Amino acid sequence: MLLSAKEAGKIALDFLVEEWNISEEEEEWFVVFSSRMLGPYWYVVEICVEGLPDRWFIQVYDTGECDPNYTFSSPIRGSDRYIDLKQLPPIIAEILVSERNSR
Repeated sequence: MLLSAKEAGKIALDFLVEEWNISEEEEEWFVVFSSRMLGPYWYVVEICVEGLPDRWFIQVYDTGECDPNYTFSSPIRGSDRYIDLKQLPPIIAEILVSERNSR
């Protein structure tokens, strides 16, 4: 494997930041929760917004590429109220609402 777990986490986080077009300031809200090697050629990186139960799971291959078909998981359904998002910057709250509603 050419990548370390830390490098895979950085690649996955950069992928999401670029995908959503968020600023460096807003990027600080996201945390690489874990980065696990699964097989000889790829990692699964778990990213979250600190303090919230929502998780993104992104596959990062040893080539440094991310699978664009990432998985989002949350115990909060789209039909639930979004009180937990009031303290977040608007773009991050919008991303979470969109992800929660799309499940």
